[in-house]
Amino acid sequence: MAEPAQELRQKAQQKVKQSLQQEQHFDKRQVAGSFSRAAVSYDSMAGVQRRVGTELLSQRPADWQGQLIDLGSGTGYFSLPLAQLPGCRVLAVDLAEGMLEFARRERPHPDIDYLCADAEQLPLADASIDGLFSSLAIQWCLSPAQLFAELARVLKPGATALVATLGPQTLHELRQAWAAVDEFEHVNRFESLETMRQAIEPGFELVELKQQDIVLQYDQLKQMTDELKGIGAHNLNSGRQHSLSGRARIRAFRDAYEQLRDQDGKIPATYQVFYFRLRRR
Repeated sequence: MAEPAQELRQKAQQKVKQSLQQEQHFDKRQVAGSFSRAAVSYDSMAGVQRRVGTELLSQRPADWQGQLIDLGSGTGYFSLPLAQLPGCRVLAVDLAEGMLEFARRERPHPDIDYLCADAEQLPLADASIDGLFSSLAIQWCLSPAQLFAELARVLKPGATALVATLGPQTLHELRQAWAAVDEFEHVNRFESLETMRQAIEPGFELVELKQQDIVLQYDQLKQMTDELKGIGAHNLNSGRQHSLSGRARIRAFRDAYEQLRDQDGKIPATYQVFYFRLRRR
């Protein structure tokens, strides 16, 4: 696929503008802005993201060819190996323009095109895509049903979609610690496996499902919170508290989290990951 034409870019910009005006489960303006600001620091702190994406990439079909989408491409870390597959061209799609700018500059490749667009409103023709790769991106979408309907629309029948996303038990320790302090939402909410299955089923055959719990360990709580900020994945829920947290509340949160240190004396942070291998019906 050639670099998207001016008309395509204008259509994408309009759709992004519309989506950023929605304020629901996540505030997409906050999501786009947060990840754009994190572009420079993202790669150095995205250990889980790199680990999950590498596992997802290993599940690719041996004969994958044609036009692929890297949905939620971020800094382009996985767009590059996808573009290096024989006979493949990649469209790197992300809601955060800052991420795409970083990818263009740091990981250029003649077979990668870039498009700032909303995954739930892709400015692409029906049945125009041969395969899809999306690692830890779709959890930022508002509606799984709308998302997978849109993916089914743009993918060709029989096309493979590889998708990794976060489950509701992600960062449950962080949620538990804040629950001891107040009633506000401090942790991003992610969809259940059943919700994902219901969204997937109309347009896709579920070929393979894998679940993995990745538990990171930190010496200090600040290391974990700094990492979340560094990759732009701190709390982006529309129901979060908007005022600054008081010192007493921060101390109470820290004390509550300290009680969760594991048998090694480490601060744990769990990521619940769902890997889907799908086939377009």
